[in-house]
Amino acid sequence: MSDGTIAARWATLRRAGRTGLIPYLTAGYPSPAATPDALRMLQDEGADLIELGIPFSDPVADGPVIQRASQAALEAGMTVRGVLALVSGAAGLGIPIVLFTYLNPVLRYGLGHFLADAAGAGAHGILLTDLPAGVDPAVESAVREAGLDLIRLIAPTTSPERLSVALDGATGFVYLISRLGVTGRRTEIDAALEQQAQAVRARTDLPLAVGFGIGDGGQARSVARFADGVVVGSALVERLGRGLEPARALMAQLRTALDAVPVP
Repeated sequence: MSDGTIAARWATLRRAGRTGLIPYLTAGYPSPAATPDALRMLQDEGADLIELGIPFSDPVADGPVIQRASQAALEAGMTVRGVLALVSGAAGLGIPIVLFTYLNPVLRYGLGHFLADAAGAGAHGILLTDLPAGVDPAVESAVREAGLDLIRLIAPTTSPERLSVALDGATGFVYLISRLGVTGRRTEIDAALEQQAQAVRARTDLPLAVGFGIGDGGQARSVARFADGVVVGSALVERLGRGLEPARALMAQLRTALDAVPVP
């Protein structure tokens, strides 16, 4: 599938009756030179969209695996400009790329310059993890005006009133966090997650992706019963730290598991 936008990719997934697999990578980990090969591997193993994390020195929402990956990438010389160069180099993959970042690196680069350069490099969306919806309308407007989808994070404790605010102006898809706390693999999926997903679906027509803590095919399959897409980050980053082939094996396991779930 070579759909050029996030909306087009979801439309193709729906026609194919396929659950989206959305892997997360930290740009520059395990090394800047290894990231292009990792991105190609994700395509080969059935990724539908890719979240590419911009390494940051104070990743407060991330667990130990991604914290270590971010620190290693920074020590290897990865910069925001370097991340955008990786995005530009991955344009031929034909998979929409969402930049996963904190606000600080964006503001240090310069908001307008960053958004223009991200769009010019071929990024399709951005997820600003520490920018609550509605807090800075100017930033949100700038993202949309740059032609990037503004992906919103929804916490499992979000009230109905807050949910309406959080979804206002969202584009691309909605990312529902499966549990509170930082990123990182967990052994169980919260039993209330499906109910939370239904609450989000009742308020938006955007596709719903679920992530945080999903680390194997069984968990991915459970979530796919009520989600349009599944995000896998820490488990994949941990495997990638051991080499490309362990990460490839996890991707294959996840793709097989998702393809076994009937999509309504």
